[in-house]
Amino acid sequence: MKYWVLKPAAAAAALAALSLAACQDSGVTQRALAPVPPETLAKMAQIGTTKESPMLIRAYKKEAEFEIWKMNGEGKYVHLKTFPMCRWSGQLGPKTHEGDRQVPEGFYSITPAQMNPNSAYYLSFNVGYPNQLDRALGHSGGTIMVHGACSSAGCFSMTDAQIAEIYAIARSAFNGGQRAIQMQSYPFRMTAENLAKHRLDPNIAFWKNLKEGNDHFEVTKEEPAVAFCGRRYVFNAQASGHMDPLSACPPLKHDPELIASVSAKASKDEEKIAQLAETVKPVRVVYQDGGMHPSFLAHVAETSRPEALTAPVEIALDERPVKAGAKATQLAAKSPVVTMVAAKAAAQTREAETTSVAQSLAPDDRREMSALAPDDSPTASIKRALGVKK
Repeated sequence: MKYWVLKPAAAAAALAALSLAACQDSGVTQRALAPVPPETLAKMAQIGTTKESPMLIRAYKKEAEFEIWKMNGEGKYVHLKTFPMCRWSGQLGPKTHEGDRQVPEGFYSITPAQMNPNSAYYLSFNVGYPNQLDRALGHSGGTIMVHGACSSAGCFSMTDAQIAEIYAIARSAFNGGQRAIQMQSYPFRMTAENLAKHRLDPNIAFWKNLKEGNDHFEVTKEEPAVAFCGRRYVFNAQASGHMDPLSACPPLKHDPELIASVSAKASKDEEKIAQLAETVKPVRVVYQDGGMHPSFLAHVAETSRPEALTAPVEIALDERPVKAGAKATQLAAKSPVVTMVAAKAAAQTREAETTSVAQSLAPDDRREMSALAPDDSPTASIKRALGVKK
């Protein structure tokens, strides 16, 4: 996809000022001036918005999807487009330190100064990690980008064509007067099914806090106002005192009608989660290193660390009460490192047992056993990881 239509000189000068120091090369800034594709403009008109209207981003790691929402004439956000994510890295859960390869989760703000037209990854923009809450909790790292090249070490990785379109939509929103774009980053879609499945994950309290923001958006289709206190996110609240991320929240005031609607949604979701919990087993999902959208399966060899795109391990968690002496052992068992080592050891044990049985069989029996064995080739493993049927 090539776009070489230039805007007026004043726009070009403004865009040049958006450059970041990170990820720069001698790339052509004309990429940053590419127009919004005609088919996307047609979709905007269809849903009652324009390219200059404010936008909002929602990203989901588990589903590897990146959504663009635009504000319509009534001041409500409407879904414009979902881009399949080419690559994300790490595990489900928040980013906590430099080098952990984690794609962050939370609510972030993107300003014009965070746009990078000279990126080494075709085009990019900084998502704004760490935010005020991240910093207060001691979370380190930075320069987390949305970029092209389908390579991730903690970033939201798209294709070059995708980032060109996303960048153009964001640029147009800034040109229309939007000062900051809210980005909501989630571990997965905040459905009752996902929350029931992950109900005993060590990150569940944090994810439920993110769901509060999700619910505010789902109910109102408006950008939720984000604040921090009590080591958590607070949404659409007015404080009677100073708001500090690490201190207890001061008395908060909310719009009664809004809170009633959000509470009603939350109660309905909790009821469904409780029903699902009777049949859905709680698990902790451990990835080798993130994932990708199934639509990119044919191009998996072109991504970063393709060998790591194997099926995530689902560790069953025990809902029975934990005795005091066993608590430390259970907590250790929930560690991604411990669970991955355990899974590898179990696989080696199964392989050894299979080899032992196979050696005791006659040649014809061995061939029959081999024909029935599961396909453990890299391609088959990737297909299983992405849920692609044979």
